[in-house]
Amino acid sequence: MKDYVRPKSTLESDEGSATYPAMRLSEDKATPVDQVVQVSPWVHFVAGGIGGMTGAVFTCPLDVVKTRLQADFYKTQLAEMRTAYGNPKGPFRNAWLHFVETGSILKNIYRQEGYRALFKGLGPNLVGVIPSRSINFFTYGVGKEFIAKEFNDGKEASWVHLLAAANAGIVTSTCTNPIWLIKTRLQLDKASPETHLRQYKNSWDCLRQVMRTEGIRGLYKGLTASYLGASESTLQWVLYEKMKQLIRNKEKQRQIHGYKRTSLDSFLDWSAQSGAAGAAKLMASLVTYPHEVVRTRLRQAPSETGGRLKYTGLVQCFKLVVKEEGFLALYGGLTPHLLRTVPNSIIMFGTFELVVKMLST
Repeated sequence: MKDYVRPKSTLESDEGSATYPAMRLSEDKATPVDQVVQVSPWVHFVAGGIGGMTGAVFTCPLDVVKTRLQADFYKTQLAEMRTAYGNPKGPFRNAWLHFVETGSILKNIYRQEGYRALFKGLGPNLVGVIPSRSINFFTYGVGKEFIAKEFNDGKEASWVHLLAAANAGIVTSTCTNPIWLIKTRLQLDKASPETHLRQYKNSWDCLRQVMRTEGIRGLYKGLTASYLGASESTLQWVLYEKMKQLIRNKEKQRQIHGYKRTSLDSFLDWSAQSGAAGAAKLMASLVTYPHEVVRTRLRQAPSETGGRLKYTGLVQCFKLVVKEEGFLALYGGLTPHLLRTVPNSIIMFGTFELVVKMLST
């Protein structure tokens, strides 16, 4: 195999073109090395669903712990644990204690509730993840192509990624909020000390009780926080696209200098892009995490005394959590969240890229 660079057309400037990159000549035809491949919308939809499903199954136990820590499920237990460790100060000691708390809660759930409890909410989680990721990847892919074509001469840019990701986040949150509310209620559900019975039998029973006692509006508790949370997915998409572009530019420079790609290079590029997804998720989560806690609190079931909601709105929830538990409570469950979402993003985006490549070939 030898390298071949197509001569510039009259449409190209001296600075090069992202549309007509260097070409490598294979035995039968010339294939672009750095060309942005047009992917059918249905491929985005299917690949997003498969990627989301794979990540959700592998990281479900940490999702259960994260949800319980975001709520006040272990408020007394965590207070006792912090007292036992001398109420450590400083970010590093607190981070270490978060790891201890996560491991302790995982162990307690397994001992007291059985291994199946580690996968509580997986059913509605999968029911939510598959359409959620499908809608998100589909809306983002189609939106990015439309915005670039109509408003930026067909070129990609950070602001194009920003608008496409924000639109995808809003659409996804609106469509899937009822599913996430049911998943949260199931994960927070625990047996009554008197009757030893849980409030909800299953997802369908949870849906019926919410509709009966809170109406259809009850299914959209936490939606405002979800819209706020769209900033996290937006930031993640922008960072991911930027990192992915850096990886592509590096590969393009190697091709220009005559480097011949191998199967190992393709694997390393895929690994780098998957790692970029994890790094983007880490940075986005650290910046926007408090919305996760507020969203979980807003989705909690009404209290047993009078059936009244403790948290009634976005601002009210922020103020009440800070007043009663302190500012750090807005970062409750951050450690299991990061332990879950970072590898989940690596698995999800890695699977997505593989499926897209398979279905597009």
